[in-house]
Amino acid sequence: MSLPTPPQSVAPSQFKRYLTLYAALWRNSVVREMTFKGNFLMWIFVEILWFALQLSFIGVIYLHTEHIGDWTKWEVVMLVGASHFIQQMFQAFFLTNCVQLSELVRTGRLDFMLLLPVNTRFLISLRQVDLGGFVNGMLGLAVMAYSGHQLGLTVPIERAIGFLFLCGAGVFIHYSLMFLLSSVAFWTVRAQGIVWGYYNLFNIARLPDGAFKGGFRIFFRFLIPMLLVANVPVKLLIHRLESSWEMLLLVAMSLACFAVSELFWQYSIRRYTSASA
Repeated sequence: MSLPTPPQSVAPSQFKRYLTLYAALWRNSVVREMTFKGNFLMWIFVEILWFALQLSFIGVIYLHTEHIGDWTKWEVVMLVGASHFIQQMFQAFFLTNCVQLSELVRTGRLDFMLLLPVNTRFLISLRQVDLGGFVNGMLGLAVMAYSGHQLGLTVPIERAIGFLFLCGAGVFIHYSLMFLLSSVAFWTVRAQGIVWGYYNLFNIARLPDGAFKGGFRIFFRFLIPMLLVANVPVKLLIHRLESSWEMLLLVAMSLACFAVSELFWQYSIRRYTSASA
């Protein structure tokens, strides 16, 4: 008599299924990027030029002062490099997908995605990868390494891992808030203006939190937490954290932003009547 087959775990098989699907999406993205190499290289050049202008702006400011708040020149350069790295990682994984949500709703292509046997938010959020974001992200890390050399920093491995983890939390904040704004497309014809308006808030993430006081500091920490996204990871590297609560706040805000965006997404989907209705 044969022994009964033990029940298989659903979670590992589901994880493998989604991992296989994501690998296929990556392959499609690579093929698409390599098909239009000129566009790929042009956007890398544009991002490098924009990053160079940001660094030049910081250089001009420090010709007239020695500190912004209590941040020195090379500390701010490291902050700009970290902000650029986080922004580019967000752009590599999520930005294009979030921006295209309004078009999916307007054209009715979302109807097809809702019928697929896969989590719709997963598919919408990760179906395209911007490979140029990884190239430009490495430039941000290179600027951080140079500024760290100027500061005489030595970063132990555990602190570097903590920095990358906090950067991941910052990317998650950007994604959650951008996805939340993109979901407004269920009530408007186009939501790209709202989405790109949020994209401009990245400029605040590049500024040291010491430059903000009072209500502005509270607003950009707890309501739209731009001052946490890059400041906290860099503070960890340069030993400027006031206490571990700043790291906990960044992680907590990333989870809170995702929870709010998920609630709004579910609310939007329940009231979606399709483009053909």
